[in-house]
Parts: sequence; structure tokens; C-alpha cells
Amino acid sequence: MKLGYRTTLQTDFDDAVARTREALGDVGFGVLTEIDVKATLKKKLDEDMENYLILGACNPQFAHRALGIERQIGLLLPCNVVVRDDTDNPGTVIVEAMNPDIMVAVTDAPGLPEVASGAAELLQKAIAALD
Repeated sequence: MKLGYRTTLQTDFDDAVARTREALGDVGFGVLTEIDVKATLKKKLDEDMENYLILGACNPQFAHRALGIERQIGLLLPCNVVVRDDTDNPGTVIVEAMNPDIMVAVTDAPGLPEVASGAAELLQKAIAALD
């Protein structure tokens, strides 16, 4: 099973973040959380790293269905989408979205595979739209 879906963009970090937010919104995902890993590690540990942002993306319909099937599935929500500079290729930004099938792998709840499949289809569509 793939951990996630990935694309690379030849652009700057801020543009990649804006395009990712737009692509997620176009397929029905909102961004509920945002973790600036670079800023957090600098503040907490005085460590430097490349731009690295984790967006917590949520599609309300799929989240509602998944929670109706298995309340503990909230431990795996929202779906993480990472936008990060490619340190090996300056001017390149990597965008990765988690594979919702991971939720299915940790529970055998009936009905969850269909929810994960639908969410996966939309996340793949959002990632593909960035190309």
C-alpha cells in the first residue's frame, strides 16, 4: 500500500501552498489545521530545516461517514497533506497527500473501505490538478 500520493512543482513554496489549498478546495476539502514544522522546530529546538508545512485537510461528508462507522477513526483525521521544499532540487516543491486506505488497514470496520476509496479519489484528483 502506498503511504500517499505525490507530485513535484517547479515553483516557490508560497505559490505551492496557495495552489495546494485551492486544489483541495476544488474537490471539497477544507484545511482545518496547519502546522509549520520549520517554524516550530526553530522555536522549540533552535533547529533549521527547509520549508515544511502540514495541512490537515477534511472533507466533511467523508469525515461524517467515517465517524459514523468508527468513532475512533478520528485518531486518523484529518487527512494530512504535506507541502515541502525539495532539498535535493532547488526551486522544486513536493506536495504529498496521505492515502486514506491507511484508515482501512488499521480497522476492519465494514463500510470504511468505501469511504476511504472516495476520499482517496478526491485527494488524487487534487494532487493531479497541481501538475
